[in-house]
Amino acid sequence: MNVSTAVFAGSSTRVTGKPQRNLPEFAFIGRSNVGKSSLINMLCRNSTLAKTSSTPGKTKLVNHFLINDSWYLVDLPGYGYAKADRKGREEIAEVIRDYITGSPDLQLLFVLVDSRHVIGRIDLDFIAELGEHGIPFAIIFTKCDKQGPNVFARTLEEDKALLLQQWESLPDMFLSSSEKGTGRAEILGYVEKILNNI
Repeated sequence: MNVSTAVFAGSSTRVTGKPQRNLPEFAFIGRSNVGKSSLINMLCRNSTLAKTSSTPGKTKLVNHFLINDSWYLVDLPGYGYAKADRKGREEIAEVIRDYITGSPDLQLLFVLVDSRHVIGRIDLDFIAELGEHGIPFAIIFTKCDKQGPNVFARTLEEDKALLLQQWESLPDMFLSSSEKGTGRAEILGYVEKILNNI
């Protein structure tokens, strides 16, 4: 897929406030500081589209970006930001839950996982919740260029083993590096395949 246009289309905290055009939506979510904004910018080849920050937990809204005037890329708030107080965490969790369970246009949720660490309990719990709600998802492992291939391979195998404790089969998975552009063609190709089957 060629991304010819990527335009910010609006922010909201509730599904009722999202853009009114009913177009297919592909959402991206992960723990704070997983590299979500950098990945979105890499996919769209626009370094200023999603706001990147050295401060985790910056995104607190559901941000819609109109891609090729035909589908929305949706940037969701990060979950599990430890420094937020309980009320703040609950508010963000409600924003996320309202969107992923309430948007009829959501085709797929990409869950981002930092490849430098073994998948955490908070990620596993979030993925289990997706299963409970019947929400289709795939996993993107980010920052795959940040460690040696042997260490990366061991971590990935451990992640798969942990996921198979919850699931009968593994979800679709992608490896990415925002700096090197790794995974761009595969992720956008996956989106295109789904769009072609709608």
